Amino acid sequence: MLSAIAFSMLLASANAWTPQSNAKVFSRDTKNVMRWLPGSDKIRGVNLGSQFIIEPWMASDEFSSMGCGGLNDEWSCVQKLGQDAADTAFQKHWDTWITQDDISQIKSLGLNTVRIPVGFWIREDLVQQGEFFPRGGIQYLDRLVGWCNDAGIYVIMDLHGGPGAQFPNQQYTGHGVSQPGFYTQDNYGRAADFLEWMTERIHTNATYASVGMLEVINEPVHSGDYPSQAADMVNTYYPLAWNRIRDTESRLGVSDDKRLHIQFMDASWGSGDPTSALPSTDFAAFDDHRYLKWDTSVTATKDGYINAACSDQRQADAIIGEWSISVADAVQDNSELGIRDRTDQAGWYQQFWAAQVQAFEKSAGWVFWTWKCNWIAGYNDWRWCYQSAVAAGAIPKDAGSAASLSPC
Repeated sequence: MLSAIAFSMLLASANAWTPQSNAKVFSRDTKNVMRWLPGSDKIRGVNLGSQFIIEPWMASDEFSSMGCGGLNDEWSCVQKLGQDAADTAFQKHWDTWITQDDISQIKSLGLNTVRIPVGFWIREDLVQQGEFFPRGGIQYLDRLVGWCNDAGIYVIMDLHGGPGAQFPNQQYTGHGVSQPGFYTQDNYGRAADFLEWMTERIHTNATYASVGMLEVINEPVHSGDYPSQAADMVNTYYPLAWNRIRDTESRLGVSDDKRLHIQFMDASWGSGDPTSALPSTDFAAFDDHRYLKWDTSVTATKDGYINAACSDQRQADAIIGEWSISVADAVQDNSELGIRDRTDQAGWYQQFWAAQVQAFEKSAGWVFWTWKCNWIAGYNDWRWCYQSAVAAGAIPKDAGSAASLSPC
C-alpha cells in the first residue's frame, strides 16, 4: 500500500502551507507545479458530484430543466436533444451547478479538498462514432480548478466515467449498460490516453496547481461478480495507467517530489489487490467508499448506525472518497430515522456525521458524497448533500469539529 515516505508527503505540505494561511505559497511554475496538501491536516472534503457527470437520481430538477426529465443518463440526454442542443444545455449546467461562491463556501466550512468526477469524454477526441456525450466541458473544468487553486483547496481529479462504462446500470458512468464494456484493450487505451492528457494538463497549466491526485477509474466491477474483468483490470489496465502517468511526468521533467499521487480503488472495494501488478507504489493512494446505508450487517436503527460508525475501522492509508449520512432505504422515512417533513432530526444526524468522521480520520481522511443535489426521491433529502445538510443543522459549520461532537 502507500509507502511511509509517500504517505507523509501526502499529509504534509512541501511548502508548510496551513489552512489558516491566505497566502498562495505553493509553486505557480507552469512546468514543475508543487503537489501539496494543506498543512498536516487530514483530508476533509466534498465531491462535486453531478457537475461534469449528471446523476439524475440526485439532480432531477436540473436534468428536467435541461429537457431530459425522466431519462437515465447523459448519453440518453444527448441522444434525445441532438448534439448541438445538448451542448448548449450542458454548457448552461456547467456554468451554474458549481460556482465560485460554492468553492468559497466549501473553504469557509473548514474543508480543504474537493474531488472532481469527470468522464473520459471531456477530452472530446476520445469519443468514437456512435457514442453520445456533451461537448465543451474542458473550459469549465479549467475555470473550476482555477477557483480551487485560488482558494487553496486541494483537488483529486477522478476518472469517474470510463470508456465503455466500467460498471453496469450506473448513472455515474454516463451511460447505463447491462454489461460493462470498459474491460477491453481499446478502452483501456482510451482511458490511458485520457490520463496522459490530464497529467500533462495538470503539470503545464498553472490553474491546476492544487491538483495533486489523479484517480485512474472510479468504482469498477467487483471480482465476485466479474472475476475475469476485475483481474484483467488489475493486471493490465492498472500498470498501463501507472506507466502512462509516470512516463508523461518523466517526459515533462517533473521532479520526484512533485509527481502526482496516483489513486486506485482500495482492496476493500472488492476488485482485488490494486498493487499486485504495479511497478511501484511510491506516491500511490487508495480510495475507499464506505456507505453504511448499504451495509446489511448494520442494524438499521439510530443506535445501530452510531455503534457501527464508532467501531468502524478502515485501512490506515486509505482516503474514504465517498460516504454519506443516508440510511437504508427500508427505514429512511420511518418514524425513527425519517426526515421528510420533519425538522427535529438534525441533531442525531450531526452525531452520525461526527461518528463517521472520527472513524475516517483514523485513516487519511474523507470526501463526502456530495456537495450539492436537489430533490432526491421527491424531497430535500439532505443526507446526501453537504451544503443543504449544513443549512439544516445536520452537519456543523466547522469540518474539524467532529471530535467534540462525536458520541463515540
